[in-house]
Amino acid sequence: MTSNVRLSPAEAPGATSEEHADEHAEKRLRVLALLDAEGFDAVALTSPAALAWYLEGARTHVSLAAPPIVAAVVSRGEDRVHVTSNEAHRLVGEELPAWAHIVEHPWHASVVAAAEADARDAGGGPESRLEDGLRAARQELLPPEVGRFRELGHDVARLLTQTLAKASPEDTERALAARLTAGIVELGAEPVVVLAGGESRRMARHPLPTSAPLGNRAMVVVCARRHGLILNASRWIRFGERPASELDADLRILRVEAAYLEASRPGSSLAKAFASGIAAYAENGFSPDEWTRHHQGGVAGYAGRDPRSAPGIDPALGTDVRLGTNVAFAWNPTALGCKVEDTILSGASGFEVLSLDPEWPTVAVDVAGQRLDRPDVLEL
Repeated sequence: MTSNVRLSPAEAPGATSEEHADEHAEKRLRVLALLDAEGFDAVALTSPAALAWYLEGARTHVSLAAPPIVAAVVSRGEDRVHVTSNEAHRLVGEELPAWAHIVEHPWHASVVAAAEADARDAGGGPESRLEDGLRAARQELLPPEVGRFRELGHDVARLLTQTLAKASPEDTERALAARLTAGIVELGAEPVVVLAGGESRRMARHPLPTSAPLGNRAMVVVCARRHGLILNASRWIRFGERPASELDADLRILRVEAAYLEASRPGSSLAKAFASGIAAYAENGFSPDEWTRHHQGGVAGYAGRDPRSAPGIDPALGTDVRLGTNVAFAWNPTALGCKVEDTILSGASGFEVLSLDPEWPTVAVDVAGQRLDRPDVLEL
């Protein structure tokens, strides 16, 4: 059953209808180019990342732990968005862009199966056939997407400053994580990841919150999603004076991040950036195999990392990821007791840290000749 009923569509802050039309037109051109390359006439988009990107940040889920409740078919003739009847009214009124041509199904039907059948009937196939191309298509952010990311970064960074400045050594990890989670929800975002690790848990690279007190030094990590984009940031707080050994490690891990960033410019590749970053551990006094103890981050956007960097990326086999302009990164260099992570845009004129609040203490780091303010430890 097809419905053309439409309420006022949800709009991203500050975006005009013309900007939305331009954004959709460009994304549609990118997908049609992939269809040309594959010899398809249609593709069914079914993953959270692809749907959030193509549907301009629409929330396509009810449960964060469940598959999307929406599927979309991009064909040469038109775009069709498959939804169930019990979700259609809300999705049309609050989430989906105005251009969406809605196809309704009974609440008990699978929209994924319906969309994939629709794509096959139109001479196409499933998203998996175009997975690498779709990831590349959403890598270079359009101006409206950069604006959304910048606003999200500002809001989350401010929340981190305000929340962590009020923390105490007696606070439990769970109490601090609860305050951050509530703040993210109040921002109209979704807490995809909220971690908190106190002094007693410095060995944990991904410290899921416990009842342990923060103690003298603590780390928090947040990944907040709004308009489909995921903002990643880590912060440290210290109660009392920081020992010289901690200060030294904190500065050295920033230089490892700088090596990742220097190799993340337009025209480079994810494999080159990864190789540069892992080599920087030994160059900055860490164990040469420190990178093996935790993931190192990668391209940021509509997934936690899209994709995450890893060994085994071979340019000769065509498995490397070429880097363009207006690509966001969230590198994640870490060693025992020290870590840095921000969402940083690599644009034509240099880097822009999207997730840094001006009231948070910073350290100036040289990155490819550009002075970049990086987060220091907040000493309370």
